[in-house]
Amino acid sequence: MIDEVLKVFNKLDAKDFRILTGIETGMKHFEWVPIEELNKYTKLPFDKLEYRLKKLVRDKLVVRTTQPYEGFQIYFEGYDALALNTFVKRKSISAIGDEIGVGKESVIFEAIRQPELAIGKPFPVIIKFHREGRTSFKQIKRVREHLGDREHFSWIYAARLAAQREYEIMTKLYPQVSVPKPLDQNRHAIVMEIAKGSLLSKTKLVDPEWYLDEILKQVKTTYSLGVIHADLSEYNIFVSEDSVQLIDWPQYVTPDHPHADEILERDVSNILTHFFRKYDIKRELEKALTEIKSGAKSGSDNGENDSEEFEEEDSKEGDFEAEEFEAEEFEKATSKKETSDKK
Repeated sequence: MIDEVLKVFNKLDAKDFRILTGIETGMKHFEWVPIEELNKYTKLPFDKLEYRLKKLVRDKLVVRTTQPYEGFQIYFEGYDALALNTFVKRKSISAIGDEIGVGKESVIFEAIRQPELAIGKPFPVIIKFHREGRTSFKQIKRVREHLGDREHFSWIYAARLAAQREYEIMTKLYPQVSVPKPLDQNRHAIVMEIAKGSLLSKTKLVDPEWYLDEILKQVKTTYSLGVIHADLSEYNIFVSEDSVQLIDWPQYVTPDHPHADEILERDVSNILTHFFRKYDIKRELEKALTEIKSGAKSGSDNGENDSEEFEEEDSKEGDFEAEEFEAEEFEKATSKKETSDKK
């Protein structure tokens, strides 16, 4: 849990982060990273390496095995610490607050970001930590096409790639499509602006026809940019007084996907079903799909190579380098996020 990470975060130094990065790197090739590999990577004497590893195990950032050899894995908490360290160094965040959302494959925390200009004020953002692979790596691989045909992969690969994919596609879509502004990404985590309003599933709309039209408009714009959400429903759409925002993008596909039509139909059907059940608004699915596809672009600029680019980048050897750790003020913020639901 993040609370446990924050208790030890300010006690970690450059050598601790180098060890964590060494385990992170080694897990690309080993289920359990041998201590000999960590010795090569960190260049720390065995006695000092063992002392620090014991501390990291005690702090629940690392897990150790002795069978069939002495090896180590990083916990999600250790990966969280690496991502937080990078965000703090980049000044993407200065404090972290309360957990404001949790799902099967992610956990979301409120955070504080300092303004770029000294005259501005700190403002709230969120950090989304991807948790793909937390329960079953094989199941995640079956349903995540972008994981490809790799025989060896870990939850680090699954979670990191999901975050990278989501950040890249949000950057591509923003601001043409109404999504929270993406601000930074590292490893399995994304810093972004807070979505406006409240979840569609939990909101009673005064003018549901307007919101349905606006959602379909966003789906059409998204499709015109060569993207299909692929997991759209009332549970990942935020509504405010004058806008809608679409969230949760790691499963997106492009129109050249072999099941693109089926996936788009499912997305739109989910939305139409919600508005019919809750507000008795009936729209014809085929007409809605025809209108969405009418704005599609022709040509190759449809994001079709995104997944391949991510695969190539992640497959490079030695692409993780330990960053010099500098002591930073990093505090547990207690501010609450206030949202106004449209009643």
